[in-house]
Amino acid sequence: MSPETVAAPSAAVTKDPAGTDRARSRARAARNRSHLVHGSRVLLLVAVLGLWEWLARAGAVDPFHFSMPSRIWEQIRTWAVDGTAQGTLWEQIWYTLYEALLGWVIGVVAGVVLGIALGRIRFLADVLGPYIKVLNALPRIVLAPIFLIWFGLGPASKVASAVVLVFFPVFFNAFQGAREVDRNLVANSRILGARDRQVTFQVVIPSATSWIFTSLHVSFGFALIGAIVGEYIGATKGLGLLVAASQGTFNSAGVYAAMAILAVVALLAEGLLTFLEKRLFRWKPAEAGSDR
Repeated sequence: MSPETVAAPSAAVTKDPAGTDRARSRARAARNRSHLVHGSRVLLLVAVLGLWEWLARAGAVDPFHFSMPSRIWEQIRTWAVDGTAQGTLWEQIWYTLYEALLGWVIGVVAGVVLGIALGRIRFLADVLGPYIKVLNALPRIVLAPIFLIWFGLGPASKVASAVVLVFFPVFFNAFQGAREVDRNLVANSRILGARDRQVTFQVVIPSATSWIFTSLHVSFGFALIGAIVGEYIGATKGLGLLVAASQGTFNSAGVYAAMAILAVVALLAEGLLTFLEKRLFRWKPAEAGSDR
């Protein structure tokens, strides 16, 4: 057996130590950057809250109007332990979350269906386009009192407020996503014998999914806003009612406490949407400089 035949297999299984080291170095740099980002976020929050507390205690800002983090935390603890005038704190959170979720689901479904339909059918877009633009130009928050008159103090009026806020961003993203589909893909699918329905469900909708998911992050925040505004105007339960009740008694700590709880709910929902997006779009390359 010649030396060349002996050396060939060993050369084939030899790993590239330089490439492995570079991959490990990139992974380590990504972890370090992620830790730095998260640590900086925590430090910024602590610094803002600490400065706020110090200014309030020093009298630089009026604690009656601006409250302070310690009073806000005490208000949240009191609500969690003793409950509110409308019931337990968890009941208020669930009531608002239920209204926001239901309005978000209805708004997303309606926005996606109409957006894809108008993006695919030009005649329908030409007919309904001006009406949708007019409705989008209306200040939708002012519709909340109308919904309150129509549907009463129950959750239906808050769901309706959430729907009108969610629908338009989802609709326009779905519409644009349907319009931005690669025409070559559509043409090739038709050459292969695909019908309009197959083109829509197998080409257009998958291509527009990234556009739709982009709108979901913003639209859930709009759903929460719709539910809170509706509860603030008139409700029997919910975080918006806590804000209104705290305002009526000049309890600034209660107003900020309800806002803090709402912010936590919004962050948790954003984290869940981001997780689902990563799972669904694992095939997409990571953005440069992204820590997500």
